[in-house]
Amino acid sequence: MPKVDPVQPEDPTTTPAEGPRTPPRTTSRLRVWLGEAPTRNSPPYSRYRWARLLTYFLLGWIALTIAVGGAAEVSDSYGIAFPVALGTTVLQAAALFLAGWRPVPAWALSLAAATVTALLARPHLAALPPHGPAPNWPWTTPTLIAHIAVFLLLALRVRPAGVVAAAAVTTAVTWVLQALTGAGRYSGTGTLAVALCAVMAVTGAALRSRQQARSELVQQTTITVEERARRTLLEERSRIARELHDVVAHHMSVISIQAQVAPHLVENPSPELLENLSGIRANALEALTELRRVLGVLRSEHPEDPYGLGAPGTGAAPDAPQPTLDRLGALIENTRAAGLDVTAEVVGGMRPYAPGVELSAYRIVQEALSNALRHAPGTRVRVEVGHLPDGLRLRVDNSPPRHPVPPSPGAGHGLLGMRERVAMLGGRLVAGGTEGGGFSVTAFLPGDVPDPPDQRPTGEQTP
Repeated sequence: MPKVDPVQPEDPTTTPAEGPRTPPRTTSRLRVWLGEAPTRNSPPYSRYRWARLLTYFLLGWIALTIAVGGAAEVSDSYGIAFPVALGTTVLQAAALFLAGWRPVPAWALSLAAATVTALLARPHLAALPPHGPAPNWPWTTPTLIAHIAVFLLLALRVRPAGVVAAAAVTTAVTWVLQALTGAGRYSGTGTLAVALCAVMAVTGAALRSRQQARSELVQQTTITVEERARRTLLEERSRIARELHDVVAHHMSVISIQAQVAPHLVENPSPELLENLSGIRANALEALTELRRVLGVLRSEHPEDPYGLGAPGTGAAPDAPQPTLDRLGALIENTRAAGLDVTAEVVGGMRPYAPGVELSAYRIVQEALSNALRHAPGTRVRVEVGHLPDGLRLRVDNSPPRHPVPPSPGAGHGLLGMRERVAMLGGRLVAGGTEGGGFSVTAFLPGDVPDPPDQRPTGEQTP
């Protein structure tokens, strides 16, 4: 039964004729300016829940202190009625709490509340006696604390140009209030307020730049890891292709020789037979030529190791025969000589397999023994080769290492190569740790290699 995708709801932002509608550029800039697209510096400020809760708690505590305690100080210093003073400080507290989500409107609200407080205090300052302590003006302590906190949150969220503009507006308002408007007796706090805002702007911009640099570094590291994994996969596939080249080339050579010898095995061959055999031999020779070209494209970067089987200097020759199951005994003996306690067991009767199956089986056992020698030296390894009616089963188990082994540098071709070989033949592979702390690799290679999924006849289904 064909699979039917569920009907998706129509997107109101798209039309069949126009496609996706982009918002106007002015609206988009305004949304960015108002903090519509939060960064990692905006609430929740951290991926950890306890840090988010701590941030909310501190903002709420500072806002409550400014709203209640600041109202009492403003009322006592300026002689403003307490309800009026409480209203102005509540606005400051609301601006501080709002700065976590919308820093630009919060900054504007804080500056407006501070300006209203200063204007309400002017008549009281004009009536003060000439002697005695003078109150702070135009910035009181509560309004100044609230405003610099809002300014820090603004600098964490807004681009430097916007922070500079906010600092310039704050400076201009302070200068108009203190220098142009003026009042009676007061202790000027305009210079201090501008200096503290500048410090908060620099601090917030530095933290924001640092966070952006860290985010870019994490993103670049992720891309590098993905590229390395992709390169490893391509290198392993190239190595498998170089090895299979010999298997395919051998069969094509046999076809060419048989086509050349066949006319001599028949008395008075017909011209049509000679022409067909000549065409078969010509096609076989042309295929061999193309295979040599492909091998040249997939050549190894190490001439002494053309098949990528080891480090340079191993002496692997390009005309050396590819290994088969008959050479597993020699492989196990070499591994024993390297210091591993290896036992081998063969289950079932030996039967012929396709050359690609035997080559892949040998390479899987070779890589499993190499991993055990590299990551678990001194362990006991058991190799089992099972000849089943429908294919070949391989199992390599090793006991846990006797002592911690330092990480071994490598490109990660081992398990990846096993999986690529098994997938190419349509088999199965299971690799992972055992309950006792060891490692196990189990692979099944079918005796009759199935067609690739994209080459199966129509109507054929995968079991």
